[in-house]
Amino acid sequence: QVQLVESGGGLVQVGGSLRVSCAASGSIFIINRMGWYRQTPGKQRELVAAMTSGASANYADSVKGRFTISRDNVKKTVYLQMNSLKAEDTAVYYCNFRLGHYDYWGQGTQVTVSS
Repeated sequence: QVQLVESGGGLVQVGGSLRVSCAASGSIFIINRMGWYRQTPGKQRELVAAMTSGASANYADSVKGRFTISRDNVKKTVYLQMNSLKAEDTAVYYCNFRLGHYDYWGQGTQVTVSS
């Protein structure tokens, strides 16, 4: 069984910073990709940032230059550092691990950016 546990969400003012983390546990041998998605009510979940096993990262255009994805392979943890936050970044953030052909998701953590 693989479990992903997220932490670090919360309330922050516009222009502020926040870091969310996602730690994986269980039978994990090869992590093909780690990523962060977000979702707001009535909208589809969207990719925010992802990092492959080769450490290549890609970002949604809306967060480029503001968000940084990173990982700790030993801790099996992926991070998302969010700077210069905007009100439109408010969402539930979900981490995603792709292990082989399977996708695993965290429970989601709320990030609220207030103006």
